[in-house]
Amino acid sequence: MLETEERSTTRAWVLHPDIKDRSSPDHSRRDAPEALAEAVALAVALPGLDVVGDEVVPLPKTRAGTLFGSGKIEELKHRFHDNEVELVLIDGPVTPVQQRNLEKEWKVKILDRTGLILEIFSDRAATREGVLQVELAALSYQRTRLVRAWTHLERQRGGLGFVGGPGETQIEADRRAIDERINKIKNQLDKTVKTRELHRAARAKVPFPIVALVGYTNAGKSTLFNRLTGADVMVKDMLFATLDPTMRSVELPDGVEIIMSDTVGFISDLPTQLVAAFRATLEEVLSADLILHVRDISHAETDNQATDVRAILADLGVDQEIKTLEVWNKLDKLDGNDHESLSNIAARDDGIFLTSAVTGAGMGPLLEAISREVTEATTTEDMLLPFSEGKKRAWLFDQEVVDQEDATEDGFALSVTWSAKQKARFDKL
Repeated sequence: MLETEERSTTRAWVLHPDIKDRSSPDHSRRDAPEALAEAVALAVALPGLDVVGDEVVPLPKTRAGTLFGSGKIEELKHRFHDNEVELVLIDGPVTPVQQRNLEKEWKVKILDRTGLILEIFSDRAATREGVLQVELAALSYQRTRLVRAWTHLERQRGGLGFVGGPGETQIEADRRAIDERINKIKNQLDKTVKTRELHRAARAKVPFPIVALVGYTNAGKSTLFNRLTGADVMVKDMLFATLDPTMRSVELPDGVEIIMSDTVGFISDLPTQLVAAFRATLEEVLSADLILHVRDISHAETDNQATDVRAILADLGVDQEIKTLEVWNKLDKLDGNDHESLSNIAARDDGIFLTSAVTGAGMGPLLEAISREVTEATTTEDMLLPFSEGKKRAWLFDQEVVDQEDATEDGFALSVTWSAKQKARFDKL
């Protein structure tokens, strides 16, 4: 038996390159210690890794072939050897050439931020669509990294193969094989999307508003979801504890019924492959009537996290007209001064709600606001639709807003009672 096979875990070391050159595209606006802490949390979230060390590496600028300078490479080489490190996680982008050269120099496996997140998503995907989306993203990532050759670590665990060694069929596959697999997955996803569209069309006929929870990973969305719905979604103090979206029907205190959706947590520098691949699983956000942006208000980087979430929502094409409420969660983790300061801010903004999903604090005002937002004022209007506008007529009936219809020589005379949002959507048809 090989020594690597006898171990149940892989000894890992986390590096966060703190790039000082602000002109560099890889320069991070995040605070280096906080960024390193998040990178370590990512590593801990992946089963089978034992993080034995971590550090911030200041970089005046990046080296094209090796990322780090020769002195730092030599210093780290001895550190990894002394600590029997097998895997080095670099919190940032690493080119295939840099990866190959560092692996050759350090005699350890290298995994960059994108590869690590893909590994975690692979480990967490539960539904067939989620598994396919992860594989599609992983193949797109692997296709650009076929230049690397890794020969001395054996595969130790399941997943995508980034943490494993030789014999990985995906790594050894040529571009043609990967492209064939990508096309096959896309065809399978197309069928899944069509099925989901049918389900969504069926839901559209039921006049229940959709309320989507979004937020940075580990902001407490799933805990809040469980608190509001009485569901039992997995909750752990772990990044990406929720991957596949979960939906539940909820009756609000005033009797209004809604559909609430919990979604995958967002993260800064989300791999572009995943932004594209997981667009489908976030479609409920695109069609939501109300978005709850859940924030861990106790986190030191909460403002930067909120900026990242808004940027990803914009990349996903979320309609700016969709009303968004900010839920400042984890109130129970604040001290007295911060609690008072944030309470004053929330008191001046009717779109901010201080909550603790753990203790239940703030749930009443939040539920009242949800009810207020989804129960829109309606108006009754008369209109004449030409016979050629069958699509618009069908949409009105799907929305159940038609009070009366009469056929005339010029078309359909309709009386409809609808909300301003429904009218705006109708005008875009």
